[in-house]
Amino acid sequence: MEFHHVSILLQECIDSLRIRPDGVYVDATLGGAGHSLHIAQQLSDEGRLICIDRDDAALANAEQRLASVRQRVSLVKSNFCEIDSAVRSCGVEKVDGILFDLGVSSPQLDTAERGFSYMLDARLDMRMDQQQALSAYEIVNEWEQNELKRILFEYGEERYAPQIASAIVRARAQQPIETTSELVSVIRSAMPAAALREKQHPAKRTFQAIRIAVNDELQSVRLAMQRSVDCLAPGGRLSVITFHSLEDRIVKNVFRESAQGCTCPKDFPVCVCGKKPKVKIITRKPILPSQEEIEQNPRARSAKLRVCEHK
Repeated sequence: MEFHHVSILLQECIDSLRIRPDGVYVDATLGGAGHSLHIAQQLSDEGRLICIDRDDAALANAEQRLASVRQRVSLVKSNFCEIDSAVRSCGVEKVDGILFDLGVSSPQLDTAERGFSYMLDARLDMRMDQQQALSAYEIVNEWEQNELKRILFEYGEERYAPQIASAIVRARAQQPIETTSELVSVIRSAMPAAALREKQHPAKRTFQAIRIAVNDELQSVRLAMQRSVDCLAPGGRLSVITFHSLEDRIVKNVFRESAQGCTCPKDFPVCVCGKKPKVKIITRKPILPSQEEIEQNPRARSAKLRVCEHK
């Protein structure tokens, strides 16, 4: 896979981490290594950057992309929801900053055989970790209709979820749905003419839903946020870029829960829960890409950056 990835909100991310040259930082979503390279370039040889990804192609690419700063970098193959274990595997307990870029990387989208894109014909796949068993093919061809409807509605916010799930089940009863283009055709057949005329591609929400289910993304994000807060040293920053409302809601809620102190009822005379705030929220409203960045990279349009700091 050729990695030509444009890092989104790059300067905003670097600024949000407040990088110290001798600090320890984590890029929990290595991807094309654009953010990683800029972080590592700001470190001295006493500093360290831990890069996490479950995509072998991303890790292989990073060996080349980060060659000039490789002595400061540790590459770890892991799901980002296991960030605490990944950090400990590098002999580190607490870190000074963590970055998440939760979007699917451009190389994954643009490499047809990965099966992420509704614009490119390929076998249904969508696995970020190519070693895992579950792929989009199994979900589309084996999951029950009610479960398909549920993920399309919950993960894709697809208003035609019942019709699309029904169409998938009818089509696969004739023969397996094997490719992205076959799935797009089935989705189109289930949608009314007015929906097909909308600006957004008719398969976008369904493909998002299936990708999230394949990679268990929402549960992974929730766990990753909770564990990341506990990985931070005092004053350490957690910076997270999201690309859709489901992820953003999870990040916002975990930040809020972590920033909350006492949870005792208001009529209690004294606190008995002993809960202290773990973080303070730096971004009351998310940081958004500039119009210039959106024009240069349309994939940045839906990006939101949220930042919190460990107390």
